Amino acid sequence: MHDILFVNARIIDTEAGLASDLVDVRISGGRIAEIGPKLDCPAATRIDANGRFMLAGLIDCHVHPFLADANISRLAEVPPTLMSARAVRILERMLQRGFTSVRDAAGADWGIRQAVEEGLIKGPRLFIAGRALSQTGGHGDFRSRTDDHDVCHCQHALAFTSRIADGIDDVRRAVREELRKGADQIKIMVSGGASSPHDPLERNQYSPSEISVIVEEAERRGTYVMAHAYGADAIRVALECGVRTIEHGNMIDQATAELAAAKGAYLVPTLTTYEVLAETASESSWSEAMLAKLALVREAGLESIRICRAAGVKLGFGTDLLGDSFDEQSREFLIRSQVESPAQILDSATRVNAEIVGQVDQLGVIKSGAIADLLLLDRNPLEYLSVLQDQGEHIAVIVKDGAIIKNRL
Repeated sequence: MHDILFVNARIIDTEAGLASDLVDVRISGGRIAEIGPKLDCPAATRIDANGRFMLAGLIDCHVHPFLADANISRLAEVPPTLMSARAVRILERMLQRGFTSVRDAAGADWGIRQAVEEGLIKGPRLFIAGRALSQTGGHGDFRSRTDDHDVCHCQHALAFTSRIADGIDDVRRAVREELRKGADQIKIMVSGGASSPHDPLERNQYSPSEISVIVEEAERRGTYVMAHAYGADAIRVALECGVRTIEHGNMIDQATAELAAAKGAYLVPTLTTYEVLAETASESSWSEAMLAKLALVREAGLESIRICRAAGVKLGFGTDLLGDSFDEQSREFLIRSQVESPAQILDSATRVNAEIVGQVDQLGVIKSGAIADLLLLDRNPLEYLSVLQDQGEHIAVIVKDGAIIKNRL
């Protein structure tokens, strides 16, 4: 791997909300080796940024590249081969939009992660959850009401999405099984959801005793639990049981947000998916009940961010897109800009998300010793968030793991 020397770049500090003066950045061995003025490395590949803005590689902490259908139940007709082929295209396009890392929130397995690591797929590095855990009748139970069979061990895309586990012993075994199969973190469903047909949105799922055991098993292996949750009470129970990240969280209230802040937990909003699902409702064949749930969470999304910002909750960045809508990934920046500053949003999508995936000072920052994931942007994203739109068109250079993925200079 050859050294790379960027000259005349302005580094974006997302935490401070500032762009640096012109500096040089040397990359060696896949990491940022040196930052300073007028660096010299004759053997390096030299790239003149010409005053462009350098941002750490983006991180999306809630993706589903294996759920390539907005109507999730239809995935029961999709074999793993087709599912994987679709996921490859989705991941490759994510990388071209500047997302050098993503956290899969159910569906991906260690095989697709390994394919990325071996360079067989040019996609973002993956932090996988394996199959999400759901109670019977919960957000991960997609059986029809006329289906009286036990959950099958089928080999189709829907079967990779979730597993049913009930009771202390069953959830304990399920966590151990997902970790055995290579999960980086554990995903659970603790409230109803919009995309599942029969579970009420406002009702809690999983008992505190079950959640506590799930958290215990994850922590024993040095990892954590991420929880799908909408209602304030479901979020509260999850936080009290030690869940580390709350996914969505649209219906959180002030008291619960203060509890999240006190516990140092994270909330990962996913607003763009609600907009896209509402716009494509006729194509997804969602039921009226599902669309009604979607309308509720969509309306509450921006207010949940206001509440959490005021309470001091650490906010990550996610998208939760399904089907053919993955090209809307960067739209999340614009939606959140209605209630947050560009610096806050960019910090969520870089430094804070790096904390969530356990990569503090390794990902999400541009500093000596960090992994060399970085973007060179035509305009200052602190002033023009639109520079991240248009499928990466305004990203001049993309570097992942110290390797040039894209270079149009």
